[in-house]
Amino acid sequence: MDRLAVIFWLGTKELRSLQQDTVIIALLVFAFTFSVYIRAVGTAAEVHNATVGIVDEDRSVLSRRIANALQAPYFHPPQVIGAHEIDAGMDSGRFMFVLDIPPRFEADILASRPTEIQLNVDATAMMQAGIGASYIQNFVADEVFRAVRGSLARDAPSDIRLVTRMAFNPNRTSSWFNAIVTVIDQISLLTIVLVGAALIREREHGTIEHLLVMPLTSFDIAMSKVWANGIVILAAVTFSVII
Repeated sequence: MDRLAVIFWLGTKELRSLQQDTVIIALLVFAFTFSVYIRAVGTAAEVHNATVGIVDEDRSVLSRRIANALQAPYFHPPQVIGAHEIDAGMDSGRFMFVLDIPPRFEADILASRPTEIQLNVDATAMMQAGIGASYIQNFVADEVFRAVRGSLARDAPSDIRLVTRMAFNPNRTSSWFNAIVTVIDQISLLTIVLVGAALIREREHGTIEHLLVMPLTSFDIAMSKVWANGIVILAAVTFSVII
């Protein structure tokens, strides 16, 4: 019990010493608030409200279904534009994506004739452009598949439909995951920084020599610093998660 009491009182001394270190306190506040938010929001891996223009030269049911498939939260409602507006819209930043559907697109699809759709991408935001292009490609492929399947098997019995349910993160928002990863990274980093800062404070205050000549073991000194800094890290993590 005497040894535990020594570790406890040494830890409280460490907490009082840390309370006077404004630089470490400011680092803790920044690391578990602004740093977490900046990294979580700044490295998003999904597309949000991207602007899309559609050059609909087909004017068919399939082309309208493709346009309707591009919905929030991934895309703004697509704007129908003319072919002559593509370059100006892309250069001015009005559109991140422009989808050009050629004439007789639906007829060629249903007749199994080769055809293609042109997708113009503003790759200034490289990650958003790549992911958004994949989203649009998947949406177009799904609508084409539905159109072909409907024309070939209108009277066929319905097939098995796979229903996917996302738990805990239904919208697969990457910022939720990035925030937790950032908190874990900050715990690993600041655990090392706080222990090193504790030894530097002892050296600056001239108390490390006092500890060495006192009837204490290295285990007592180390454990007192571990539990004191652990309490600080735990409080900072709890505050970060709550806000």
